[in-house]
Amino acid sequence: MSDTKEDDVFKQRLTPEAYAVLREKGTEAPFSGSLLGEKRSGMFRCAACGNQLFESSKKFDSGTGWPSFDEALPGAVEFIEDDSHGMHRTEVVCAQCESHLGHVFNDGPTPTGKRHCINSVCLQFEPENSSTQGEGKVD
Repeated sequence: MSDTKEDDVFKQRLTPEAYAVLREKGTEAPFSGSLLGEKRSGMFRCAACGNQLFESSKKFDSGTGWPSFDEALPGAVEFIEDDSHGMHRTEVVCAQCESHLGHVFNDGPTPTGKRHCINSVCLQFEPENSSTQGEGKVD
């Protein structure tokens, strides 16, 4: 995934929990994430590199215990087949820094049929009223 120098930078910048999930493909406990109930307008970014990932309008309550989105911004994430833990899933990683974000499933309730199930600790939320409002967002 990355070289040792880059991982050292991430270790210094991220909390131990964020590092374990983002860089070591861990999973936070369900219903424990600080962004699960976030309902304000804004942008969800990668907690590791700041890449814009999901618009708040794409977030929905899946009842699973993790923030869920029906689609990512174009080119923001990549998908990797994941056969770990005796399951076949599709991993979602940040297209910019290749950090693990969560998984995508084909059981979403919106027309896309997708549920990007993302660990809250992998995200930073930028409210719409912040100083970088509108950056990268198409109205």
